[in-house]
Amino acid sequence: MAKKIKQIAIYGKGGIGKSTTTSNISAALSKLGYKVMQFGCDPKSDSTNTLRNGEYIPTVLDTLREKSTIKASEVLFEGYNGIYCVEAGGPAPGVGCAGRGIITAVQLFKQQHVFEDLNIDFVIYDVLGDVVCGGFAVPIREGIAEHVFTVSSADFMSVYASNNLFRGIQKYSNAGGALLGGVIANSINQPYSKDIIDDFAARTNTQIMQYVPRSVTVTQSELQGKTTIEAAPESAQAKIYTELAIRIAEHEKSAIPSPMGVTELREWAASWGNQLLQLESGVVLGGNQAGI
Repeated sequence: MAKKIKQIAIYGKGGIGKSTTTSNISAALSKLGYKVMQFGCDPKSDSTNTLRNGEYIPTVLDTLREKSTIKASEVLFEGYNGIYCVEAGGPAPGVGCAGRGIITAVQLFKQQHVFEDLNIDFVIYDVLGDVVCGGFAVPIREGIAEHVFTVSSADFMSVYASNNLFRGIQKYSNAGGALLGGVIANSINQPYSKDIIDDFAARTNTQIMQYVPRSVTVTQSELQGKTTIEAAPESAQAKIYTELAIRIAEHEKSAIPSPMGVTELREWAASWGNQLLQLESGVVLGGNQAGI
């Protein structure tokens, strides 16, 4: 009997640290002995850069534009510690659906039985969380991914994007879509940031998988074209990513979230805004307003 491949989608709004988090999870899982494939689903095609010393790789859509049929091996590249790297790619600028690369790439790999032939343990889809077209919803809608995690800071637009994602998961859950595993709280450097993201998770009926602080170690590592797991394996930040990877590896039961309505979300945000005004002097003294 073939082993079950654990397929995970990690969403997050642009610039929130989604690809950084995903690549460090992939690197940590590989160090734990798992065979991992990271599937970049952002049209920028830079998801796997830090797994390959900063190098870009040819995307599925770019390769298909050059030739009508391709083998999966032509768009599959080995990265750090044996991680398989794929970039779905996007359309030519200003033309077509940005999510088409996801659909095309997934179909290609399924048809050619790539996951099974490579004996993969984890396939991790790194997906843009500003779900503005149906293509980005594919891992959820078609149940390609079994578990979904969202990367979110305490910033309102990040929370807003996560709440929209929860609405999508809720919508497709009755048709066999993916379910929510939890929130990866990123850039959590102040107590109020933790309080805000904790409250959001509680109100939407989900859980926090890990609190990830903003760290200069991550910046230093990425300037070398590497993950923190590779560049600074003994650092506190690498330990945090490894703990997160273990929690994801052990995670079995995902659920349907309870997203807030638009009015409820606005009122919730306004309430937190009022609380932060009362704490303003303390926040300023803290010297770090990351996440708000």
